[in-house]
Amino acid sequence: MKRVAFMYPGQGSQAVGMTKKLYDTNSEIRSLYEKANEILNKDLTKIMFEGPKELLTETVNTQPALLLSSMGVDLLLKQYVKPVMTLGHSLGEYSALVSANAISLDEALPLVATRGELMEKAFPKGKGTMAAVLGLSQQAIEAALKESDEIVDVANLNCPGQIVISGTTEGIEEARKLLKEAGAKRVLPLNVSGPFHSRLMKQASEKFFAYLQDVSFHHASIPVYANVTAAPVKDSDEIKDLLIKQLYSPVRFEESIRKMMDADIDAFVEVGNGKVLSGLVKKIDRKVKTFAVQDEQSMQDFISWYEGDNQ
Repeated sequence: MKRVAFMYPGQGSQAVGMTKKLYDTNSEIRSLYEKANEILNKDLTKIMFEGPKELLTETVNTQPALLLSSMGVDLLLKQYVKPVMTLGHSLGEYSALVSANAISLDEALPLVATRGELMEKAFPKGKGTMAAVLGLSQQAIEAALKESDEIVDVANLNCPGQIVISGTTEGIEEARKLLKEAGAKRVLPLNVSGPFHSRLMKQASEKFFAYLQDVSFHHASIPVYANVTAAPVKDSDEIKDLLIKQLYSPVRFEESIRKMMDADIDAFVEVGNGKVLSGLVKKIDRKVKTFAVQDEQSMQDFISWYEGDNQ
């Protein structure tokens, strides 16, 4: 049997209308989404399908919406294939944990909504941001950031030549100049509402810790590669500890993918909206097989490949 890993996208992959076609044609997804609306006591489905974009982009809506859309696709995919391991990018780690049976979707939905609310409140709006640095190594970036008096941290280690930094708005502006001088090809501001995965999220992590204590976690049924360590985790207590650290620690995506490749993965399947993670995997190793599954056609393409040599 082919060994596949499921990947789940994080904030930034949302789009108005995501998974609507699957919702319209599949009663299981409709039931799942209707239950989510009840759990959250809001019409999340309407926000996902109709927007407006500004409402969907609010973190308190984005995070449960992305989790729900990924789990809708996950539900259909698992009728044909079971992953041998999972991985999520930032928020997507919650989708990876639900898929691996470490937490129920019923508990994960309000948890990520709370996570989004705490992240929004952790630092004054407009005072913190993030930027993508292209064409510079982690070591060179960290050396340049040491010259700044502001708080700016490495936030996402995505793929060779693409690293995201996070910090105060003034710090990111200063870092842009320092990084350009250090040889960065480009430093692109990201459209985000705060300095995620930086020390400035410590306050949010402390409050988030209290919420996590009332959530039931289980040992994962398959390995989940953690953002914080880039290592497989199954233990429920370790999972909870890593989710707290994840708020203020860098997402070690490239390292995770390389370790998963070493575990003889035949393909990486991006489960949910967009193709961001599939693109990053190709930049890590262009020979790796990837699929981005978000509608009927992309699902059929993947299943045809998967079943091709297995029959």
